[in-house]
Amino acid sequence: MKTFITEYRVIYGDCDPFDVVYYGRYFDLFERGRTEMFRDLGLPYREIADQGIYTPVIEAGCTYIQSARYDDLLLIETRIGQIGRARIRFDYSIYRKNPHTLLAEGFTVHAFVNNQRKILRVPPEVIHVVKGLTE
Repeated sequence: MKTFITEYRVIYGDCDPFDVVYYGRYFDLFERGRTEMFRDLGLPYREIADQGIYTPVIEAGCTYIQSARYDDLLLIETRIGQIGRARIRFDYSIYRKNPHTLLAEGFTVHAFVNNQRKILRVPPEVIHVVKGLTE
């Protein structure tokens, strides 16, 4: 499976008083990586939402290995873990760029729903893009 990499510089607002990235911000980093991955694939979330399709998180997890700190340059690696009939799982690894150090690993699982919150099948254009990543 192809991996997408997004760079992000830690800002002061990401940190606690000790200049360590607050644990909840890692889920923001996951979102940033996922959003940029779909943009790189030519399928920005805005286009999906404009069709009345939404992707709420239904499960998430993170394992923290080392702390990211203020002004670190991070690499957010994003991969598609699994795709089902109505859901998709993304896997993430967060690294400090220099020195290259693994900081955290995690995942998010998203359902596909319409604006009435009814579950939908994964849209064909998403399946097409994901299938292209595995070939």
